[in-house]
Amino acid sequence: MSKIFQIVVLCLSLVMGVSCSGQQIERPQSIIVYKTNEPIKVDGLANETSWGKADVSHDFIDIKGVKTPRYKTNVRMLWDENYLYFYAEMEEPHVWANLKQRDTVIFYNNDFEIFIDPDGDTHNYYEFEMNALNTVWDLLLVKPYRESAPVVDSWEILGLKSAVHVNGTLNDASDTDTGWSVEVAMPWEVLKEASGSNMIPEDDFWRINFSRVNWDFDLIDGKYSRKKDENGKFLPEYNWVWSPQGVINMHEPEHWGYAYFSPKVAGEVDSFKIPEDEQIRWMLYGLYRAQKKYYSENGSWANQLDALGRKSILKDGTKVNLDMEVHRMGWSIQAKSPFTGKIYAIAQDGKYLEIN
Repeated sequence: MSKIFQIVVLCLSLVMGVSCSGQQIERPQSIIVYKTNEPIKVDGLANETSWGKADVSHDFIDIKGVKTPRYKTNVRMLWDENYLYFYAEMEEPHVWANLKQRDTVIFYNNDFEIFIDPDGDTHNYYEFEMNALNTVWDLLLVKPYRESAPVVDSWEILGLKSAVHVNGTLNDASDTDTGWSVEVAMPWEVLKEASGSNMIPEDDFWRINFSRVNWDFDLIDGKYSRKKDENGKFLPEYNWVWSPQGVINMHEPEHWGYAYFSPKVAGEVDSFKIPEDEQIRWMLYGLYRAQKKYYSENGSWANQLDALGRKSILKDGTKVNLDMEVHRMGWSIQAKSPFTGKIYAIAQDGKYLEIN
């Protein structure tokens, strides 16, 4: 079995079977990422003044956006001319980890995950996972799993800095811990590779999300392991996220949150509102999923928008002009924004484009 095929199989618990549930989610979360003018020591502690002044995310919610997780999780972000920084705090009474090999399947331990789609087209995005031993897994996804594209497991974040701080004792079942925190610095020179630009996205936004995988555990001879049921099968994991996906699938990047990179320094005040044109993106991805469903039921693409059962009207009643073309290779749908006049398009592989 190839490494790439193994990765696809091992990620099934987060990918398959539930991505067409129809669960409706609200507007994605957003956060302001302020600039820092002081050196950041990546030690898992976030002792710098800038971290104290950074925006703190809302508490994580379960991945479908319904249940409140058992333990609290929050994230913060900062940036400077060299790095994009992340800091996460996670409540956890039993901090444990046993995976020590880089690029192994980290979510088989309790972990923290970062997903980054710089240009927001849902293609060529990054996934990063780490556990309480500071073992990391970084990979590049050419397309979401729903499009059966390659996973570039050999891709690495060169110059990555990461650290873990445990508020308690790691892998010690004799006491109760408070939790653990992670701090990560990713070089812009690597992150910009899939952004379509050589510029740091100052006064702009990227699509980003965070996930925390948590498992019920067993103790065998004083060692932690994932809990199994009476049939010897692992109990399902908990998936807690910053911006809810609506489905148990992190690999629907169109649902990720909005991280706005403010030119202002942490401690100053800035504001960010998700642009109105983003409603066009959400509408087109709804049509994309409707086409996928239509094909699975009929064996061919719908050639009329009416057949998809979706209206071209936004929640506020604004009408959007849509145009669909079906051809030998698939289909594409274009939409003209009633707000800016820009033309956007989505194709059968889910790639989102701004035409002008």
